[in-house]
Amino acid sequence: EGMARLKETQSINKSLSTLGDVFGALSAGSSHVPYRNSKLTYLLQDCLGGDGKALMFVNLSPTVESSFESLCSLRFAQRVNQVELGRATRDVSQGSSSGGGTTATSASPS
Repeated sequence: EGMARLKETQSINKSLSTLGDVFGALSAGSSHVPYRNSKLTYLLQDCLGGDGKALMFVNLSPTVESSFESLCSLRFAQRVNQVELGRATRDVSQGSSSGGGTTATSASPS
């Protein structure tokens, strides 16, 4: 069980590292964004580019034993927070004849 957990942790860390690389490439306006470097970033491609909007939550543990992991999580969140993908805009479209409308928020290029 210990080896399986270590392998899972390494896989998660690789995916998060790749996600950070994607945010960095988007922030820099790079012509190549490495979406295909992990399954996570490949699946999130539509949410992170174009008219998508992403929200990230960071969970922390208040225990001393978890302080290193919490610090790493906060550093990652700080790195992601510095990325500006575009300005959020509000797009309101009319729905069916029942009068209901749908509201979507998206990011558009600055």
